[in-house]
Amino acid sequence: MNAAALFRTFREIGFNPRRLALLAQFPRFLRDLSRWKRLGGRVSSVFPVLSDWSNQAGDASGAYFHQDMLVARRIHQAAPRRHVDVGSLIEGFVAHVAVFREIDVIDIRPMTMAIRNVRFIQADLMQGAANLAACTDSLSCLHALEHFGLGRYGDSIDPSGHIKGFQSLIDMLQPGATLYLSFPIGRPAVEFNAHRVFNSEDVLSWPGSEFLILERFDYIDDEGALHEDIPIDEVRVRCAGLVHGCGIYTFTRRG
Repeated sequence: MNAAALFRTFREIGFNPRRLALLAQFPRFLRDLSRWKRLGGRVSSVFPVLSDWSNQAGDASGAYFHQDMLVARRIHQAAPRRHVDVGSLIEGFVAHVAVFREIDVIDIRPMTMAIRNVRFIQADLMQGAANLAACTDSLSCLHALEHFGLGRYGDSIDPSGHIKGFQSLIDMLQPGATLYLSFPIGRPAVEFNAHRVFNSEDVLSWPGSEFLILERFDYIDDEGALHEDIPIDEVRVRCAGLVHGCGIYTFTRRG
């Protein structure tokens, strides 16, 4: 295990080595606490938060921030009869869409909470989508397909899981339906058991892709900046240097 993998493992179990650097801010915390008390402030308990002095007001960058807003806005503009989502973040993209319309959410894991405008369906799309065939005119799967078959979410181990999931997504589309799909793009890799990284053009040759027309491509670069509506013939050049970006593909199902 290399240093980067070790760091990610520590972070996953709740220990972030970078937070050790925040200890340098502790004297400031103690000074502020002392001044608070001198000015007559009461303290019930201490809860040191040491990073916000140097942070910006907010972080308007990164794959999830940009893709969730971008695709939610397009769905609002398109106003489909039905929108179905597969595996996207409930607290991100799904929440954005549920603000203005109903959305059906499919995940391999259970969800017991009730959310207004959200109807939940538990299903494993690596096993096919026969009961969901041609079920929708609008479908999204954002930063989820790269996990299929890695076992991270309780799914079965399957090196071809992303292909099986992709084919199930296609089966769910009605003729003329729209598919919004995103996943990591850069140097192809399997970083077990977190995710896969794909070449930006891989999806165009996956089995089942012949049923789709790529209408639009957007991507987020390694620095978290969004690049919108990239001409199809520029995708290879524009994405050649990416290490871990995010590709956002808008497809239409052939009639």
